[in-house]
Amino acid sequence: MEVTEGLRVQQAGPVGHIDVNSVTFVLPDGRPLLGGVSLRVGEGAKVALIGPNGTGKTTLGRIIAGDLVAQDGAVTRSGGLGVMRQFVGQLRDESTVRDLLVSVAPAAIRDAAAEIDRTELAMMERDEESDQMAYAHALVTWGDVGGYDYETLWDVCTVAALGMPFEKAQWRKVTTLSGGEQKRVVLEALLRGPEEVLLLDEPDNYLDVPAKRWLEDQLIASPKTVLFVSHDRELLDRVATRIATLEPGSSGSSLWVHPGRFSTYQQAREDRNSKLEELARRWDEEHLKLKALVVMYRQKASYNSDMAPKLQAAETRLRRFVEAGPPEAIPLRQNVRMRLQGGRTAKRAVIAEGLELTGLMRPFDLEVWFGERVAVLGSNGSGKSHFLRLVACGGSDPDAEHRPVGDVVPSPVAHTGRLRLGSRVRPGWFAQTHEQPSLTGRTLLEILHRGDEHRAGKPREEAARALDRYGLARASEQTFDSLSGGQQARFQILLLELSGATCLLLDEPTDNLDLHSAEALEEGLEAFEGTVIAVTHDRWFSRGFDRFLVFGADGRVYESDEPVWDEGRVARSR
Repeated sequence: MEVTEGLRVQQAGPVGHIDVNSVTFVLPDGRPLLGGVSLRVGEGAKVALIGPNGTGKTTLGRIIAGDLVAQDGAVTRSGGLGVMRQFVGQLRDESTVRDLLVSVAPAAIRDAAAEIDRTELAMMERDEESDQMAYAHALVTWGDVGGYDYETLWDVCTVAALGMPFEKAQWRKVTTLSGGEQKRVVLEALLRGPEEVLLLDEPDNYLDVPAKRWLEDQLIASPKTVLFVSHDRELLDRVATRIATLEPGSSGSSLWVHPGRFSTYQQAREDRNSKLEELARRWDEEHLKLKALVVMYRQKASYNSDMAPKLQAAETRLRRFVEAGPPEAIPLRQNVRMRLQGGRTAKRAVIAEGLELTGLMRPFDLEVWFGERVAVLGSNGSGKSHFLRLVACGGSDPDAEHRPVGDVVPSPVAHTGRLRLGSRVRPGWFAQTHEQPSLTGRTLLEILHRGDEHRAGKPREEAARALDRYGLARASEQTFDSLSGGQQARFQILLLELSGATCLLLDEPTDNLDLHSAEALEEGLEAFEGTVIAVTHDRWFSRGFDRFLVFGADGRVYESDEPVWDEGRVARSR
């Protein structure tokens, strides 16, 4: 596997490109993931990389970025490469805003920043003259590689993303930022930075709709070459000039490119698959015909030696036909089926009286009735996830029957006023960050086989069938933490299906789901007998909801019959 990078040329306009040539990647357990994938992203192009969860989109991105080495093939690129990795938005470590910005800067900046940190720590611990000299040298190097220029750039980024200068924002822990704020900080840095080529893994995840619209406008206007992974249909249609699809196959995923907009993609895919089916049918017919010809001449040659040359010619023709191989295989069809069941509860499922989420929103009242579909909308950082988590906790003073199903107990939410649940309301919580410590290190079959206090264990055959319904059969022996974000999301929804929840609390459920899985979730929710409350920034997904609870920029929580996407950031001191 070879990754080469051309020299950066300082000139106007885009100069970067990516060439992926016959890249093959095999997982550590021996399963083929990518089977000879090729893709070209030309100068200034905006190419979307889509496909079912687990087909290798993130892996291909990591190979292009040089994080992983493939078993075969080559990646060639020109121009500097800026990378947004999938974990941005999910950071829960001790890193700071400065660390986050340094992590997406060029290698020379990263190395110089690491040396400043190292020498500064040594000076604090010992304060010897050699440490002072090393620190002074690190500062000089920082200036030489353009570190101070980057600090000026980062100041523009933090003001735009967080409303505060870099000097004030740089030592903030990333854990104090919402997922959308983490994304926005990194996107500002990459879009404003000097790198000619951007590789963005789900850049729209965790972004509210105003931020998604901002991202769409920025990508359209940018002269940079961009390869991005996204499942947001509106963003795909607005931004992508071509759609590259990873299709699952028995020998690893293959890739085909639709040379048009997403609005014409579905029809193009159906036409392509129909053509592949026709080619496969013709190949099978010709194969049978040639085999029958060989059998006929073999029978005749057994009693007539004059038939021997014709038999030899027929055998040669059959051998060459088989060696040439069949046409491209028809992609495996994903068939995700979610059977969310639920159950009857009291007519009033969720009741809020004078509820104020401490330091977030003003007090509000709310009644959610059994069977309703309520979407919670608003900007990032407004308190939507806090509200959902309070319901997931069972409310202000939960009875035993209101304990959340599943292994994860939501952390308490500071509030005044009161929130309570109706009788027989069992909350099932889908967490935005997929934090599931009790599932880490365990295979999917093991988790389903053993069960927990809320769901009975399943025999292995029954567990395997359930995983197959969610498109997870091939991942059954993988551990939960080794799955892709979309596979983790699907598995969490499966656990909710099996747990007996009567009130589903979904925090950005479609963020990591591929398009087919998102449609399957929508169908599952339609059939669910119970109440659904979902925090979402997915404009397409929101169409299936009855009511909209909007967390406004002025601190009010109000209801709307139609989705409201233009609420800005909540005005509060930061």
